[in-house]
Amino acid sequence: MTAVAIRPERLRDHIAATLGARLRQITLALEEVTVVLAAADYFDAMRVLRDDPVCRFEQLIDLCAVDYSTYADAVQQGPRYCVVAHLLSVSLNQRLRVKVFCPDDDFPLLPSVCGLWNSANWYEREAFDLFGILFDGHDDLRRILTDYGFIGHPFRKDFPLSGHVQMRYDAELRRVVYEPVSIEPREITPRIIREDHYADPH
Repeated sequence: MTAVAIRPERLRDHIAATLGARLRQITLALEEVTVVLAAADYFDAMRVLRDDPVCRFEQLIDLCAVDYSTYADAVQQGPRYCVVAHLLSVSLNQRLRVKVFCPDDDFPLLPSVCGLWNSANWYEREAFDLFGILFDGHDDLRRILTDYGFIGHPFRKDFPLSGHVQMRYDAELRRVVYEPVSIEPREITPRIIREDHYADPH
């Protein structure tokens, strides 16, 4: 017999009761449930969300990171880096968003959930590559999108738009060489050009 998905309100209440003190925050908006976990409780809580018969989130369909360093204080106060995971229960047709903040901005570190969902492998590598977030217990944490000699993490808000190094092919050396960026960083401001009397109906 196939189980029937419960309403988002009941899912929220069940998760709140099941996770208890491990839950930092739980919200329901636009019929989507979002939970916030502490880093120390992240792995155990995710295992509960996978195994609990009312939750049964068999799939991790996405994991990404957010750098809150330039957000207004009204939006986010506290740790800079956040990992956001999206879970799916195929059998119950329900979804859940999980947020967890790295407690140390200078050394962002979270437990890996690769042992719970194999799909986390590449997602965590991407978060490491682009944001510099480390995942304790990941078996193969290395860059996945940038080059081997890449310096820095390009999705951090303080990463320069032009990067740190540039590469080119050197005909004399007959190989690709890396050099410091030779262009001056600049801000690109969009220009709006309108004809005279643009908004005038006459």
